[in-house]
Amino acid sequence: MVYFVLSLQRNSNDMLSKAEKTKELIIERTAEIFNTKGFAGTSLNDMTDVTGLTKGSIYGNFKNKDEVALEAFKFNLRTMNQLFSAEMAKKNTNREKLLVYTEMLSNFSESKFPRGGCPILNTAVESDDTHPELKQRAQKALLGWKDKIVGMLENGMEAGEFKHGLRTEQVAMTILASLEGAIMIRKLTDNQEYIQMIMQSLRTYIVQL
Repeated sequence: MVYFVLSLQRNSNDMLSKAEKTKELIIERTAEIFNTKGFAGTSLNDMTDVTGLTKGSIYGNFKNKDEVALEAFKFNLRTMNQLFSAEMAKKNTNREKLLVYTEMLSNFSESKFPRGGCPILNTAVESDDTHPELKQRAQKALLGWKDKIVGMLENGMEAGEFKHGLRTEQVAMTILASLEGAIMIRKLTDNQEYIQMIMQSLRTYIVQL
């Protein structure tokens, strides 16, 4: 009887593991599609083609397309944040950490950013008022990014790296506007030189803080 129960538990764990792996595969494979084609532009056929799974298998793991899109956004956002964090971990000062943004975006085409660019920008532009939950997720991500920059600025002022009395929220939003604007212009024009020029201006701005 004990052996039977243990066997059932092992089988249940195996099934759960397989289900979780399938969900991860769907999220990872569709993340790129959603970030390049957008929510409205991504079809069920796109999702089945990129995953190699059937419609029944996809919707057996997710309630609907909305749920897949939300998870794909989280995956793309996590990928981007991990790239920045990994480079910042190599730096010593808060100024150097802020300059990581300019360094990585100057080499945007060579970086391992999610294909399609910044998921926050893409989701914000597309979702707008048509998909409230996606818009809310993008808003939360942007404000979280802003808070992170504010934190670096405040720590830098305490350490004597930046001038005292900085209006940290204003500075953080200026940095974010430059980053997101540069990504948008590069994406629209497909001209890497534009993003490099904007990042040079942003670098000067950060150095002078």
